[in-house]
Amino acid sequence: QGQLVESGGGLVQAGGSLRLSCATSGRTFDYYAMGWCRQAPGQERELVAVVDWSGHITDYADSVEGRFTISRDNAENTVHLQMNDLQPEDTAVYYCTAGTSMSQVRNMAGLWGQGTQVTVSS
Repeated sequence: QGQLVESGGGLVQAGGSLRLSCATSGRTFDYYAMGWCRQAPGQERELVAVVDWSGHITDYADSVEGRFTISRDNAENTVHLQMNDLQPEDTAVYYCTAGTSMSQVRNMAGLWGQGTQVTVSS
């Protein structure tokens, strides 16, 4: 079925940056859409960003548009989320997700990783 393993989370001050990575293994994800979602305590899981299989089509939640950038490197089997100008409201567990289409990723109905914690202090 394949595995997704996130890394790169941590504690950062407001205005700072972090780069999350998602390593894929166990199967080929080259033709899968990939995405990042997040879940803060007491809140529902939220889709943050999605990228198509080629890396050429991306989409972002309004809350992160202009601050976050999703990218993928199929040769390295990785997906990244560059997060700039982080704010306390970005604090959440961030999950990597994969789907057979961007729609499946947007519906959060695909494969999931275990998540990585991002904490932004004010």
